[in-house]
Amino acid sequence: MAGNSFGQLFRITTFGESHGIAIGVIIDGCPAQLDIDMDFIQSELDKRKPGQSKITTQRKESDIVQILSGVFEGKSTGTPIALLIPNEDQRSKDYGHNVDVYRPSHADYVYDAKYGIRDHRGGGRSSARETAARVAAGAVAKLFLKQQGIEIFAHVTSVGTIEAPNLESNDLSALLNIREENIVRCADPATAHEMIEFIDSVRKDGDTVGGKISCVIKGCPAGLGEPVFDKLHADLGKAMLSINAVHGFEYGSGFAGSELRGSQHNDIPQPKAADSKVFKTTTNYAGGILGGISNGMDITFKVAFKPVATIMHNQQTINAAGEASEIKGKGRHDPCVVPRAVVIVEAMAALVLADHFLRNKTSVI
Repeated sequence: MAGNSFGQLFRITTFGESHGIAIGVIIDGCPAQLDIDMDFIQSELDKRKPGQSKITTQRKESDIVQILSGVFEGKSTGTPIALLIPNEDQRSKDYGHNVDVYRPSHADYVYDAKYGIRDHRGGGRSSARETAARVAAGAVAKLFLKQQGIEIFAHVTSVGTIEAPNLESNDLSALLNIREENIVRCADPATAHEMIEFIDSVRKDGDTVGGKISCVIKGCPAGLGEPVFDKLHADLGKAMLSINAVHGFEYGSGFAGSELRGSQHNDIPQPKAADSKVFKTTTNYAGGILGGISNGMDITFKVAFKPVATIMHNQQTINAAGEASEIKGKGRHDPCVVPRAVVIVEAMAALVLADHFLRNKTSVI
């Protein structure tokens, strides 16, 4: 399926199912002689792995990544990098109840409609387990971007109706430390405590809740992105909307910008200092992107996640024959996906930026 690959020059292809032997990713187009920091790649996977707190799924996966090719003596060789993550804690019996029954708001029916066959064990390829492969590839992209002075930071800014205040900081390392000190991965400690208590109460009710993740990209040079179909914000939107449970994407002022007048929304350029190569505006409603191309300001966007579809309540549904049926969620599932999705959002942003950075090398002689 062509839909298993993402990117043009920095291109990834993921493989594997939730309850298969392993999942993995092949990265094609990573430049040679990039230092491949395995400890960093593993630390990124540890942020996404299941079973890390009381408000995530209790499936136990170590997610220890293995490099099969493309790296020699700690450096990329310029050939395809293959990364493998074995599955260790599959409980396929937890899904015996939905062999012929469609779970509400899952991909069960549409997979049957498209392929005439589906893996009912955790949803197969439609499972969020697949995103571990993206995180591994995104970690490599982050290592490449770090060499270019580009940093990416995301955190949970809402759970249900609980909203975190806007945080203004140029010190991403400080925000990262605060974020990693709480299990919901919100960079505002007071809001994080409220979110954790709420998610836990939802979990005890056998229910789920959605939320939002905000992301900022700092140090991105002007000129990344294409003027028509591959606009930078369009590719970021495609990347985010490809993540399981994502139902919304906005960049810059987003939907709120539609409520403003042009005189309020225009970002006014500032005179550039003689020693500066950076373009600045007094505001950043554009979210760092103009005409689909980065302008050197911070790139900002938000991603909205729906509530997890599997709930521990009886629900009316249908079976494969179209007959009325009933189903109740079983097994181990996240009551809220956003704490583990933070690193997935960062990974997909990194893949987009790495791809466009390389593509931009062909723009001028």
